[in-house]
Amino acid sequence: MPGTTLFPRNPTRAVRIGRTTIGGGHPIAVQSMCATKTWDVEATVRQIQDLERAGADVVRIAVDSPKDAAALPAIRARTRANLAVDLQENYRLAAQVAPHVDKIRYNPGHLHHHQKARPVRDKVAFLAEAAERRGCAIRVGVNCGSIDPEKAGRFGGDSVAGMVESALEHSALLDGLGFTRYCVSLKDSDPIKVIDANRRFAAARPDVPLHLGVTEAGLPPEGILKTRIAFEQLVSRGIGDTLRVSLTVPNHRKGEEIAAGRQILDDIARGRFRSVPENLGKSLNIISCPSCSRVENEAFVDLAEKVREVTAYARDHAITIAVMGCRVNGPGETDDADLGLWCAPTHVNLKRKSETIGTFGYDEVLSRLKSELDRLIASRQQAQGAA
Repeated sequence: MPGTTLFPRNPTRAVRIGRTTIGGGHPIAVQSMCATKTWDVEATVRQIQDLERAGADVVRIAVDSPKDAAALPAIRARTRANLAVDLQENYRLAAQVAPHVDKIRYNPGHLHHHQKARPVRDKVAFLAEAAERRGCAIRVGVNCGSIDPEKAGRFGGDSVAGMVESALEHSALLDGLGFTRYCVSLKDSDPIKVIDANRRFAAARPDVPLHLGVTEAGLPPEGILKTRIAFEQLVSRGIGDTLRVSLTVPNHRKGEEIAAGRQILDDIARGRFRSVPENLGKSLNIISCPSCSRVENEAFVDLAEKVREVTAYARDHAITIAVMGCRVNGPGETDDADLGLWCAPTHVNLKRKSETIGTFGYDEVLSRLKSELDRLIASRQQAQGAA
């Protein structure tokens, strides 16, 4: 496969993640994330091995509790994969997990949830010290739906500016601590915002390696198309050192994320670009988070498929429906959608923007969703008629 070095690359510094190095002119690494419960050692090791066979350079797993953290020594003993760990909302587990992984990912917006009186700089210092002591890299993972509350809204309607400001602030914090073995990600479900955010950050900090991704890209093939749009625009400009294609697929199909990422890179290297559809942003847009270990009911994947089926009649309406699988992404990252579903273990929370309409069983939410969709279409048509 031709290398992406056919395009000039940003002069990012090299960051080692286990036996893989990103940045510094190294090939763009492709990664994915396990959808298993990390405390289930057998299932997690099996999925790590499946993703390695699919060609993953880095495999991410989530640690959401001490039970997950306690499983890491057994997982590490059974695989040499380059492991990244997602600390979710509990940064204090960093010291416990660092001996068994190669990279720690934290979300700046989540640091405020624990020990709220402790300064952010102290929390970042704790993470950097844990990583430094064990030779781990760090990813500063900024997500559109979980920006630090102090930054959210500071830039008016420019949500991208808040993401970039957060990433720049945490880069400066790590630099000030003398920790430079880090990369940054700026993710949104809108590929246009992903392009904008990464271009702004890369212009300000061309030295920092970037992890690319469209979060909650959704079901294939639409999720692959959204991701392709962002990657084509960024990689061709020399931006991006590692990437993930985040798809809503069942556990046994997680390898499709790796295949999609490799195909997109190969096409870019060969000059095979796809034109952006003229109706992007002007038609029905279903976003859904990737299947991962945070999903609290695997019925979420089936529900996302059914949402696409029952709303197909609205394809020509510029309406966004978000389907989220967990409490981490669910509440915040459905706020900007016209209609949102975030899935708990036994029920689905149906929302209209930030307003909760109600909670419904998995077997009854679709009919209510359709009613709300019909109501929304009718109200827009009435408003257009009045205009």
